[in-house]
Parts: sequence; C-alpha cells; structure tokens
Amino acid sequence: MRLIGTEELEHIALGASLLGAGGGGDPYIGKLMALGAIRDCGPARLIDASELADDALVVPIGMMGAPTVLAEKGIGSHDIEDLHEMVCEMYGREIDAFMCTEAGGVNSMMPLTAAARTGIPLVDADGMGRAFPELQMETMALGGVTASPCALVDEKGNRVTFRTADNRWLESLARAVTVEAGGNVSVCMYIMDGATCKRYSVLGTFSRCEKLGQTIRGAKREEDPAAFFFRETGALPLFAGKISDVERTVSGGFNRGSVTIRGAGEDQGRTARVIFQNENLAAYRDGALLATTPDLICLVDAATFLPVTTDRLRYGRRVLLIGLPCHPLWRTEGGLALVGPRYFGLDCDYIPLEERVRRLGDV
Repeated sequence: MRLIGTEELEHIALGASLLGAGGGGDPYIGKLMALGAIRDCGPARLIDASELADDALVVPIGMMGAPTVLAEKGIGSHDIEDLHEMVCEMYGREIDAFMCTEAGGVNSMMPLTAAARTGIPLVDADGMGRAFPELQMETMALGGVTASPCALVDEKGNRVTFRTADNRWLESLARAVTVEAGGNVSVCMYIMDGATCKRYSVLGTFSRCEKLGQTIRGAKREEDPAAFFFRETGALPLFAGKISDVERTVSGGFNRGSVTIRGAGEDQGRTARVIFQNENLAAYRDGALLATTPDLICLVDAATFLPVTTDRLRYGRRVLLIGLPCHPLWRTEGGLALVGPRYFGLDCDYIPLEERVRRLGDV
C-alpha cells in the first residue's frame, strides 16, 4: 500500500489522459475532483491487487456519458456518497476496495476521489488498460463477469439499479437513462470478488499512469524531448501536423466525429484523419489505415506532449498523432469481438499497430 497525494495525483492524471486514447473525460475536470477530495480528506490509499483477500468486495466506479457534457455539468456533489450507500445495501456489506473502470482523464480520477472521501482503498488496476466508449468493453467481461447488478446516479439525486440479461443490455438501458438524465451519470458496475479482480483486471494501471505522467512532464528537460518521449512511453510516431478541421456532435450519449490534420515537417503535403466515438477509433494517412481500435490512437501537443482529448480538439493546434499497443487480452478473438474495428462499423480486419506501421514503411 502507498498513499496518493497531490504530487502523485498530478502525474497520474496526466498519464491517464494519454491512456484515454482521446476519451475518458477532460483531465482537468477529473483532476479538480480528486484534488478537492485529497485536500479535504487526506491522501487516497493505493493497494496492489495481490493485497486483496479473495473474498474482498471490489467495486469499479466511474462516469458514463459524453465528455463534453461532463465538462459543462461536472459530477454531482453526492454521487459518490449515493453510490457507496447503494452498493452496500445491494450486497449487505461494506466495500473493501474501489477500482477504475477505465483509464482516462475523469474515469481514473473518480475512483481516487471516492477512495479519498470514503477512506476505502483503491486497487492499482482497471478494466481496459485504456478507455473505450461502451460498458460491455471490459477485460472482466472476457472472464465471464457480468456488469450488473449496477448502481447509477445523476447529479439531481436520481438513483437507478439494473439487473440485466447480459452486459450489452446494460449498455443499452443505462445509456438510455444517461441520455435522459442530461448526458452523463456516475456508475458502479462489474462488482466482483478479489480473486476475480486479480485474474481478469488489467493490473498496475495507476503505476503506469504515474510513470507516463512523469515522462511527459520530464520530456522538456531532455536534450531531445521527442526521442525521450517515444522511448520512455513505447509509443510509435504516426503523423505530425496542424489541425485543419474538426467535426463533432453529441448523439446517443457519445461524442462522435473526426479530426483532419494537415501534415508538417516530414509529413508536409500529406493529410491524416482520425475518427472517434468518445475515444479515437481509427487513423488514416492519405486514405490508408495507420491504426485501428483496440490499439491506442492518441493526439498530443507537438511542443509539450500533453494529451489532446476529443473534446479539446481545436483548429490550428499543432499535434503529433501517435499509437500505443493495447493490452494483449484485446488482441484475442473474444477481445476483438468486443472492441475490434468491425464492432464499430469499420470495414477492415484488425492488424496490430506495430505490423500495420511496419507495412507502411514507417519503422
């Protein structure tokens, strides 16, 4: 176990925003939530999954909805208190540990906020190793864990519980409630025991986020910042340029759209395009695929390497388009059925990022 204070939080929030692959919510909003909780209640306790008892009650907690809506509405002042009470009533016992549903600017910060405000420890793990747009897209689902019973609240004080036939039904029904509630809600789902958490979660998420955040912040002090960034993060450079167009709408509880980037430097005269549904789903260069989900497709500021989320895309911003390999579970047959390109309507088979880039002669 170790304590997460304000300094560690800064690094974790930044690294989680990169793993959000464009989604997961505004990192600034998420960080403010967690900073307020730590300043009010003291540091959060972070534990390794190996410290969990096999019968521990582990509760993933996060936000659901469109990131642009969350940036305007924020989180309800009683959301964590309400969810805590609901889960304890559902299971007739106290929660032993909170967990992250996904890595991302908000959804990595809400569990830290809950841990600080309640004194309940947080497991160093999550259910994706990145961010995805739908509830059924969790590594725990690959192990047969059901997302329900699920507890959902909004900032107005509405409380909803679900017990659905399967995880996709929960996504459909909870998404409908989210839209009706104004575009974002807070949820607890995939509630499990400690043994299941250790077996089917992506372990070490917060430790990885902290290291990524330290790398991003430290890059500017290096003689060759770009070389340091790519070496330490393991990211692959895909494209460099300036944002020339952004198309974005909010529909069905998601941010949907695309961003077009006009090339600069070695990419002068070329054009890249990224499409997204909360998270970036596919990247193209001059019409040829560079990368697809489930690998991470990320945009970072060309000068600072700070992640640029889909709700912060702006005309004229100079960015680097980069890719990170996904967790190995997502490259399995079951993983690709849940989060592969064809699930999102892309007419292509999944090819690992490293192989696709190599075929294009970039590495």
